[in-house]
Amino acid sequence: MTVEGEQKPLKNTYSAPALEKGFDVLELLADHPAGLTMTEIAAGLDRSINELFRLVVVMERRGYLRKVPETDRYRVTYHVLDLAYRATPVQDLTHVAAPVMYDLAHAVLQSCHLVVPAESRGLVVLRQENPGPTGFSVRLGAPIDLLQSCSGNVLLAFTDADRLYTLLGARSGEAPAALAEVEPVLAAIRAHGFERRPSPMTHGVIDISYPVFGFDGHLAAALTIPFLERIDGSQPVAIDAGQALLAEAAHAVSAGLGWYGASEG
Repeated sequence: MTVEGEQKPLKNTYSAPALEKGFDVLELLADHPAGLTMTEIAAGLDRSINELFRLVVVMERRGYLRKVPETDRYRVTYHVLDLAYRATPVQDLTHVAAPVMYDLAHAVLQSCHLVVPAESRGLVVLRQENPGPTGFSVRLGAPIDLLQSCSGNVLLAFTDADRLYTLLGARSGEAPAALAEVEPVLAAIRAHGFERRPSPMTHGVIDISYPVFGFDGHLAAALTIPFLERIDGSQPVAIDAGQALLAEAAHAVSAGLGWYGASEG
């Protein structure tokens, strides 16, 4: 009961302890691909084994976790990835992009990968290995730094202004300063229609990335080649020729999603 004229407090938060514990378990195990024992899960979450045991058993029964018999370690299953693919536009995107990326990798003899925007980062949702004897590739599911990486900057450059802070997610508090610092780079990417730069992590790799657009004209992903340069001069496809094929592939994926804007780059 409230006094007349007194504003009734709003409920800004709701509590679902069991659900939150389940998410905590998934997020903890996501950082430990080799899995964790029940004791290690409890220690990692600063909770008791009794508090988590039934919850983990249910998650295993529902297919979200799998217990490795030899080690008693629990691991996240591909059921989580399957759910994400079916519940988001990623399913259509990867369905369209897969054959295009296969052809691209075989034409350029380099690996390629597809990065979608996620909260505060990019996420590799599809990759195609180099069909040649040697190569460099980024693993499926790898997180991509939006502010430092080639793919991440392409995602930022072509994301609508009103969606940028949502895209940066947990980094929203530092977003204005961070975006102001990187804006000259993003403006150049928008002007050129792509980005090409030495890898910030690996010598001998030149990252090349083009945007992919959905039917509504909004950014859907970044298609990227981590171009591995050979030091012996035996490069089967020159980097400029490979970039041209990447541009065509990105436009082909966009067209497959229903976007028929002018080709970039």
